[in-house]
This record gives sequence, structure tokens and C-alpha cells, in this order.
Amino acid sequence: MESFLAPGTHIKLHEHVQDEIVSWVPAGVMRHDDPQGEHLTVDADHLMIMNAGRGFRHEERTRADDPPLRMLQIFVRPHAADLEPQIQHGRLPEPDINAWRHVFGPSGSEARFTVRNAVHCHDIRMGPGDTAVLPARPGWRTYFFVFSGCIDADGQTFGEAETGLCPDAAEVRIHAAAASLVVAFVVDPDAPICRGGTVGDGETVQRMAARARS
Repeated sequence: MESFLAPGTHIKLHEHVQDEIVSWVPAGVMRHDDPQGEHLTVDADHLMIMNAGRGFRHEERTRADDPPLRMLQIFVRPHAADLEPQIQHGRLPEPDINAWRHVFGPSGSEARFTVRNAVHCHDIRMGPGDTAVLPARPGWRTYFFVFSGCIDADGQTFGEAETGLCPDAAEVRIHAAAASLVVAFVVDPDAPICRGGTVGDGETVQRMAARARS
């Protein structure tokens, strides 16, 4: 989910249940506070994952002197309900130009940050004219999002905030028509998922929007 927060926005204390929520902030600052006493800053160098499990409450905010925030909040369905809640926060690996960076992966994988289902996330920063091959795994699906810039993938053009889906593990090469930032998700379509959770509950979304306005 693409999220925008103006400077001085406060989303008051609210609860998430059964969601694995990844806060990926390529520019700007998102600030997290929770009743456990955590006061965390998420920016281009840091990632936060809220493995909400059976329930986790937090607040989100931007300060009045923060820049406008555009980020991705990535929601992953866990493999089971009522797992232990936890927060992961730390420094991301340094990105290299035109190289995929492993942002997070499934629990038990080699990834520094993990979610509790079969999803790998990678990002790449491409210069004009650069080419790369989308991450893929046999039997899995690759979904990509162009956060900024413009790319060509398999003869189709994708601009900022546009998405594509690769239904098999075939090699798909992308070409950057401009400086571009692309996020790719490699997902096992047969993985078990818990369908309960906060996201998808329209009343919950409305309550969260009301908190942001108040």
C-alpha cells in the first residue's frame, strides 16, 4: 500500500491483528511509538517490520519539520493466526546501483528482516539505460512496483506507481528509460495464509483515517 503523510501528521494509537506490516521508506521519515516504549525512526537507511500476530498497538507520526513522506507499507498475510507479536527495526544493507538488494524474506531465510510467510522482497536503483533481470523462483510469482522512474519490461512500459506481474519463473529483463527505483516481490502462490486481520476491514481503515485527520 502506497502511503503519503504530510509534515505534522499524527495517526493515533491503533491496533493491528494478524498482519505482517513492512514500512519501507526510500525518502523522508516515518516515526513509530508504541506502549512498549519503542520510539523508532524509519527512513532510507532503516526498515521496520511489525509482526502483529495476535495484536500490536502503535502510533505513527511525522514532525512539522519533516519532509513530505511517501512510502510503501507492505502487508503480508502470515501462515497462521495468533502468532507472537514482535517488532523488527534496524539498518538496511547499503544499496548498490543496478543491483537487487534483499529487503526481507521468509522466517528462516538468509534475509536480515523476515516475515512469517513465503515472500521475498527486493529493491533496485537503476540509472538511465541500465538493465537487470527480475528476481524469480521456480513455481513462484514475481510482482513488481515502479516507485519512481520508468522501465520497460518484456516490451511493456511501466511508469511511476505502475505494477506488473510475472506469472511464472521465466527470465524477464527490465530496462530503465530514466533513473528508476523498483521493488519486486517473489511470492509462493501455494503458501498457506491466515485470512483474518486488520487490513481489509473497511471500518478499521475508516477509523485509522479519522485518527490521521484529528
